[in-house]
Amino acid sequence: MDEQNGGRHSITVQQLFESNRKRLRMKLAAGAEGLQREISNARVQKTGLALANFFECCSRERVQILGRTEIRYLEQLEEGERERILEKLFGCELACFLIAAGGTAPDYLRRAADASGTPLLTTAMESVSAIDLITHFLDLQLAPRTTIHGNLLDIFGLGVLLIGESGVGKSECALELVARGHRLVADDVLEIMLVENEVLLGSCPEKVRYLMELRGIGVIDIKALFGVGSVRESKKIELVIKLEHWRQEVEYSRLGVREKTYAFLGIDLPYVIMPVAPGRNLSILVEVAARNQLMKLKGVHVARRVTRRLDRELRRPAPPPSLKEESKGGVGLFE
Repeated sequence: MDEQNGGRHSITVQQLFESNRKRLRMKLAAGAEGLQREISNARVQKTGLALANFFECCSRERVQILGRTEIRYLEQLEEGERERILEKLFGCELACFLIAAGGTAPDYLRRAADASGTPLLTTAMESVSAIDLITHFLDLQLAPRTTIHGNLLDIFGLGVLLIGESGVGKSECALELVARGHRLVADDVLEIMLVENEVLLGSCPEKVRYLMELRGIGVIDIKALFGVGSVRESKKIELVIKLEHWRQEVEYSRLGVREKTYAFLGIDLPYVIMPVAPGRNLSILVEVAARNQLMKLKGVHVARRVTRRLDRELRRPAPPPSLKEESKGGVGLFE
């Protein structure tokens, strides 16, 4: 596993602005020189308490939002009191301010933003909608993530990740699965992010999305060759299958009673080691592994059920010998 980054990220205010300019109908009103300030917390913060002189609540790494109520409060303050509050507030070096609910930026806010180099943004959306969209965007952008070598597919609705050393046949197996009607998420380069604290979401970098490299053929475009139904942008990872060359000295699981796990970003996933050898149809085996995992998710564990049945048979007392069996020994009951 090539884990590159398991920590939280940060993005600049400019990245937030450029990515959401159209969707949130966002504009830059003032403070352009602070666009490189960083945001590292996905929770948007309302600025009401700070306007009441409680500045300790302000977090530098969060987006600060000003709605209709906050603007009305500032409007009814005397000019001197308002300037004093804004000087302290904008002096906290916060990431940025966003005026929501279609409000325009008053001159006194523009002056404070330019003087402190704090980006002042506006949006035509209502506060609640703007907060939801920005929070969702930041949750994805700031999520812990890692990049690995592997192939991710949607098989029967289950996110199956194929890993293994280079040349073991991951791409060829993935291609055959796509030809059998399953969907490719990523080939070779996979980005994994931890969302909602326990969900691992896999996706492919945009530059190589839907592309697959095949030795002897070269790079192919899966979407162009098999259609839009053969690909998807992201998928929750629910099963990890490692393909490895068959080694005689290794004793591979035959019953599957003991379940293995593989961890990404602190989250354990069901894990299967699948030996590769001539004559084994990997695509069908991967399909069966996916179906078997889906059964386990429904509470049906075939290996454990068979084991329990055998244990019951072994613990059952042996029946008494029959008359015929005793007569075979040379001594009958009536002799």
